[in-house]
Amino acid sequence: MGFTQILAWGSTYYLPAVLASTIAKETGWSITSVVGGLSWGLLVAGVSSPTVGRQIDRHGGRSVLAASSLLLALGMLLMGLAENVATYYVAWTLIGVAMAAGLYDAAFSTLGRLFGEEARTSITGLTLLGGFASTIGWPVIAGLESWIGWRNACFTIAAAHLLIGLPIHALLIPGSTKQPPHPVTVVSPNASELHPRATNQLFLLIAAMLTVLALVVSGISVHLLNVLKQLGIATAVALAIGMMIGPSQVLARVAEFSIGRNLHPTWSARAGVLLCLIGLGLLISGLPWLAFVAIALYGAGNGILTIARGTLPLALFGPQGYGARMGLLARPVLVAQACGPIAAAYVLDSFGASVLLSVMCGFLLLCFIASWRLPITQKGR
Repeated sequence: MGFTQILAWGSTYYLPAVLASTIAKETGWSITSVVGGLSWGLLVAGVSSPTVGRQIDRHGGRSVLAASSLLLALGMLLMGLAENVATYYVAWTLIGVAMAAGLYDAAFSTLGRLFGEEARTSITGLTLLGGFASTIGWPVIAGLESWIGWRNACFTIAAAHLLIGLPIHALLIPGSTKQPPHPVTVVSPNASELHPRATNQLFLLIAAMLTVLALVVSGISVHLLNVLKQLGIATAVALAIGMMIGPSQVLARVAEFSIGRNLHPTWSARAGVLLCLIGLGLLISGLPWLAFVAIALYGAGNGILTIARGTLPLALFGPQGYGARMGLLARPVLVAQACGPIAAAYVLDSFGASVLLSVMCGFLLLCFIASWRLPITQKGR
């Protein structure tokens, strides 16, 4: 599943960064229309996620993840054939449904269905491998585009989903007949001790936190280079600073896998938010040497928060209905990921990089304060 996550993320979320300018130049479509395909796909994914989560709860993840590979293949095939913007957006509609059924939320739900409360280690390992999606995906897609053109690159990616992703999902993930009708692990103490109203409030708190965090991360991810340039940092240095995110995410996930696995996910969430807050706060100074430290801290925090997105609901509510909860949480998160870059672009163009970073730090501070309302009860205590 780690390898299929690399394939899925590399050919969806990270695809426009490589192909958007080439597609716009060859077709004559505006760059906004081309990049907007990803935003549309994320909105479609947000609408589809609750249904996907319920399906995984009822039947397991094999059929859902296999369907994601088929939809990704069809979407990439249609994108390569697109002669107009309408067809291009139909392709992103298929890809959007596939994103709901094949990215982290569906993968986390599948692992929760298989391993119950013991899924944390698997979730961490999955994100550790998935963290290489941009590192592998960008150069591979760029190489295909320069070698055979963007349309044939899309066809090649479609074939990869059929020949690599589909067999892994269909053959290596246990089917529903090999899974219990309900997870075998008992509900965690946290969930059982909460009144239903308190449980709903806790769920809404987590949803709000994850949505705000997605808004911040998506906005910063898309506009980081422009932010650094507006702060007066040279382009070559800005590129080097931006390259710090990937390695720092991986290192943080390794630390979570080896050291933080015995900590309650609430502590991981707090640490992740705090690291992101400190990182963006340090970035406001505009000092190049400090920016390297700032982005390393921000990347580490983001890496930890990706894991917490899957482990926190599992620890606080237990494995029963985990897929449905992940689907419900994914809807506002994916909508925020679609809207975050647009909102960040407006603030950046209207008020500048320092104001944008200050606003993002304000959001992160609110999330950090909210994280202290999350309960911490170790399993079995």
